[in-house]
Amino acid sequence: MKVTASRAEADIPGPCQASAAAPPTGMWLIARGRLSLLIHRRGLIAGAGLALALALASLAYLSLGNIRLSPGAVWGAMTGQGAPMEAFVVGQLRLPRLVAALFTGAAFALAGCLMQTLARNRLATPGIIGIDNGATAFAVASVVGMGISLAPSAMALAGGATAAALTFGLSLGGGARGYRFIVAGIGVGAVFAAVTQLVLARAAIDVANAAYPWTVGTLNSRPAGATTMLVVALALGLPLALGLARSLTLMRFSDAVASGLGVALKRRRAQVLATSVVMTALAVAVAGPVGMVGLIGPEIARHLCGSRRVPLVASALAGALVMVLSDLVGRLVMAPIELPVGIVTAVVGGPWLIWILIQPQRSTPR
Repeated sequence: MKVTASRAEADIPGPCQASAAAPPTGMWLIARGRLSLLIHRRGLIAGAGLALALALASLAYLSLGNIRLSPGAVWGAMTGQGAPMEAFVVGQLRLPRLVAALFTGAAFALAGCLMQTLARNRLATPGIIGIDNGATAFAVASVVGMGISLAPSAMALAGGATAAALTFGLSLGGGARGYRFIVAGIGVGAVFAAVTQLVLARAAIDVANAAYPWTVGTLNSRPAGATTMLVVALALGLPLALGLARSLTLMRFSDAVASGLGVALKRRRAQVLATSVVMTALAVAVAGPVGMVGLIGPEIARHLCGSRRVPLVASALAGALVMVLSDLVGRLVMAPIELPVGIVTAVVGGPWLIWILIQPQRSTPR
């Protein structure tokens, strides 16, 4: 005998159907017809919180200084309805510097997150493995005029790529894994730092003074056009990094596991390294070698988002927040004398680095 169910009974999902439709733990499921989207709940909340904190920090950045402005005055200056002096202070002095802080911080932190994931090591930031120093040495050589006519941005990019190539070559087949890669990067960075000091020592005093900001990290003397190049690079690099997000998550496991799950390791590593070098070099071209942002930003993002995924967007937001607050502190703490932002980040990042070193390492993501 053939048994048929009513349409109402057929539409009721069984236990297997109900469990298949349920989102994984910690995720939100948005479904519209055949389209569905999984959203990491903790990551979304963390990103929204960082964006809000960044907006408040940006408002404080535009308001505070030798001339203090109210939020209403800042808004009026940005919309063209404020007094001429307020419009000058906000539009010509503080806003361009804020934009530089936002994008350099985001670029440093994004590059740091990519390099840490590539090397599977929390210490593998562009500053620690020598990319910052390589970009700085080439940019200083261009500023001093060592017979080179290329722009500092192009020279910084060439220096960062050279440092990355040397670090990989000196790791003796270890690739981007383990402490051999870190030690090789530290050695390469030390050599490029010495080259920078040698170039400055042999330059005329006025030329050396013009190139000095590149060695400490500051937003006070930004080369023309460098910020625009960085904005364009970040607008292209962040979507590229997001497109690699799944591969990056799997690359935190062993090579055998990642390859078995379909990751083309050589190609993905080349893409991650190229993106990191471009982000770092162009950020150095704007602000110089601002240390520790590439370390602090990803650490903040991981603590807020958890370690189940690679927090690319959260890292960029956290890096921008660290950079904005650090430069604001540098402008205010000894006003009217300004501290370079690189000094502030070094003071904050030094204890953070020590804390990371004394923490136990996790070999696999949770």
